[in-house]
Amino acid sequence: MKRIAYASLFCLATAGAALAAPAPAAKTAPAAKAAPAAANQLLAAQSEVRFTAKQMGVPMQGMFTKLTGSVQWNAAKPEASRIRLEIPVASATVGAPEMDEELPKAEWFAASQFPTAVFESSAVHALGANRFEVAGTLSIKGVKLPVKTQATVLPNAADKGATSSATGSLDIARLAYKIGQGSWGDTSVVADPVQIQYRIRLKTQP
Repeated sequence: MKRIAYASLFCLATAGAALAAPAPAAKTAPAAKAAPAAANQLLAAQSEVRFTAKQMGVPMQGMFTKLTGSVQWNAAKPEASRIRLEIPVASATVGAPEMDEELPKAEWFAASQFPTAVFESSAVHALGANRFEVAGTLSIKGVKLPVKTQATVLPNAADKGATSSATGSLDIARLAYKIGQGSWGDTSVVADPVQIQYRIRLKTQP
């Protein structure tokens, strides 16, 4: 009887120790690695944005000397492309010092209040023959409006295709963006239509 009692006590003690022992820690799955951010392909210093307006019926050429932003361009799957171009409006010049002094002022670009014009794409579609329709919004002087442009994207032979250039144009109405107010709102002096021409240089996606 004693042997049975001792054996029972031993079994109970062993079971109690097993229950009291901490359970082995559960193995946690390794955290998933975040997908790397898409590389910015924009070569801003080698790109340019120009514009043409008419003053008293005579074409007037100008350009923006600064450009920043980011471009993720996918020619094989253009709908996956993402484009954001930022233009410091104070960099606008028409090559005439007296007019260049006016452009940053409130009547024109109001650069101190709205320092940056922004184009951001919302859709890109292939049209064939290296041409693409790019839809998005253009924000200038606090006004954001939908726009579309057709861009031709070709590899640059000079660097054996290491870069590509996207070229095209975009027509806007300056008064819709409140550009040229007051006496400058007279379209017989400065016409309402303005054409923007661009050449955006990109690093070719590996």
